[in-house]
Amino acid sequence: MPDALSPATLDRAGIALRIPHQGRMCLLDRLLSWSPEQIHCAAENHSEPDHPLRSASGLLSPCAIEYAAQAMALHGALLAPPEAGPRPGYLASVRNVRLAVARLDGVAGPLQVRAERLAGEDRQVMYRFELSDGHGRRLVDGRATVVLDTPLAREPAMQDLPSPRSEP
Repeated sequence: MPDALSPATLDRAGIALRIPHQGRMCLLDRLLSWSPEQIHCAAENHSEPDHPLRSASGLLSPCAIEYAAQAMALHGALLAPPEAGPRPGYLASVRNVRLAVARLDGVAGPLQVRAERLAGEDRQVMYRFELSDGHGRRLVDGRATVVLDTPLAREPAMQDLPSPRSEP
């Protein structure tokens, strides 16, 4: 719940202090509201020609998942006690994603990014998310599971692999 240590709203700089995404990869511009169950953010960078996720085909609608993941990361940071520090989280699965548009870069006005915490425990959280335009038209929605404090398995480097035996 918003208090003196967790403000009700934040600008882009305040968001960047709380999530691991920095520079142009911090996609959220404003925290509009939040509670222990939900978060609502806005983003206005989706139409920029040099957007970091833009491909030759434009900013494709699956990129909405990254906007939602950042809102979830911010929500987790706002819920955490200030002394806890940041917790690493990984998007483990995304399900039931519905894409109502092919691209996000043609959407007029700010993107509305909402996430609602459906279930969770200390190491795993499930969210429902939705991106909509400024008029409330749904663009993308789905569910996501985030795993917390779980190190990813390291892929062996080439020098770590056994060398093939030479056969005559």
